[in-house]
Amino acid sequence: MTGRQERPKKVRQPAAPDIPADLGPASLPGDDITDESLHLSLSFEDLDLSGRAAAGAEFEQCRYGNVNLSQLTLRRAVIRDVTFDRCDLANLRARESSMCRTAVSASRMTGLSWLGGDLRDVTFTDCRIDLASFRATKFSDVVFAGCRLDNADFEDADLSGARFERCDLSGTQFSGARMTGTRLSGCDLTQISGVTSLRGAIVTSGDAVALAFTLASALGITVADG
Repeated sequence: MTGRQERPKKVRQPAAPDIPADLGPASLPGDDITDESLHLSLSFEDLDLSGRAAAGAEFEQCRYGNVNLSQLTLRRAVIRDVTFDRCDLANLRARESSMCRTAVSASRMTGLSWLGGDLRDVTFTDCRIDLASFRATKFSDVVFAGCRLDNADFEDADLSGARFERCDLSGTQFSGARMTGTRLSGCDLTQISGVTSLRGAIVTSGDAVALAFTLASALGITVADG
């Protein structure tokens, strides 16, 4: 009696943000980010919201277009059913915060810090996320597509529900990360750290070849011709 071969687990696409068509225009100072502030069904366009600090703020069913959110500091924030397009999120600091049904596209996120948080049904498309930190964050149905993630930090993160497609992951830190079921396709994996944390990850054949040299280096193996 022969054993039955297991089928690969079906890949689930992140749920799209649920945003009504008739959003009201946001304006300052009334819709500024403050402690416990609620931002509901608003369209933020070409605004400067940089440098704010807030605890318990909620963002729901909103659109952000060309908005400066750099240097923003958030604690226990909730972001749900939101899109960010062409936004500046560089050096944003978030702790114990969650993001659900959110789409981020063509945005700058250099140095972003999302620590001890939760990301569910989130897509990052064509974003610059280099030098970012997602330490101890849980990823559930999250996709990074065409993103620069070089020298990012995923230490102790749960990446079992994450996918990386055509991303630059060179120099990225994966030490202590949980990656069983993580999918990597067409990515640059040169000089990544914590390569043994990729146990259980699913990679394409092209990625596997590049990964083999990184793994050999981590194990002290010298690869030589002849």
